[in-house]
Amino acid sequence: MTYSIALAGKGGTGKTTVAGLLIKYLVSKGKSPILAVDADANANLNEVLGLKVEDTIGDAREDMKKGKVPNGMTKDVFLSMRMEEAVAEADGYDLVVMGQPEGAGCYCAANSLLTNFLEKLTGNYPYIVTDNEAGMEHISRLTTRNVDLLLIVSDSSRRGLQAAERIHALAKNLNIGVEQSYLIVNQVRDPLPQELLDSICSDGLKLAGTIPEDRQVYEFDLNGQPTVALPDDNPALNAAWAIFDRIIP
Repeated sequence: MTYSIALAGKGGTGKTTVAGLLIKYLVSKGKSPILAVDADANANLNEVLGLKVEDTIGDAREDMKKGKVPNGMTKDVFLSMRMEEAVAEADGYDLVVMGQPEGAGCYCAANSLLTNFLEKLTGNYPYIVTDNEAGMEHISRLTTRNVDLLLIVSDSSRRGLQAAERIHALAKNLNIGVEQSYLIVNQVRDPLPQELLDSICSDGLKLAGTIPEDRQVYEFDLNGQPTVALPDDNPALNAAWAIFDRIIP
């Protein structure tokens, strides 16, 4: 059975970096093949992973919507072909980029076909890691309907932690079947006030751990280097992997 992990959080918290480290962790533990899904309209998970992406699910949907299906080919065959082309393959995992949200007009037929294809696709992987935008509505946007593990990434600011609390509350109200929710506090400089953590984690959201602010992570991002290439002795990487050891089955 496929185990689904989704990440969410306020912009600028390093959510996508954590997603990349999680994928690296799963591969290193032999939990492959993994399907990585970039569901952020501002897609950059491929940059964290150091993987080139030339096609997206959104591109396939747009082409079908615009009638670019070749003569003699059905829409479902065309979309299936384009979807397969949109899967970027790497060592131990595949990456699918959802791309931009739908434009004007009805996408019901295209979305129905995409949902069916993605359901078949996800069945081929023991683990799925979905990197989402801030908020949770988009988890139902053609990615996965059930989430075994929701990782909400925050920085150590009060606003970031409050946003994490709101995301957790929203996830509980949406019909996406979240089994467990954990908070990961990233880019931490100083110990977090216990009273603040108690307040944030008072409604079933558990603190998985913290990841320290790290100059090397910043430099990798600044220079366009894939974060997954961090050396094994990097403090942020080690902190992230210690968290994953505790919470990933």
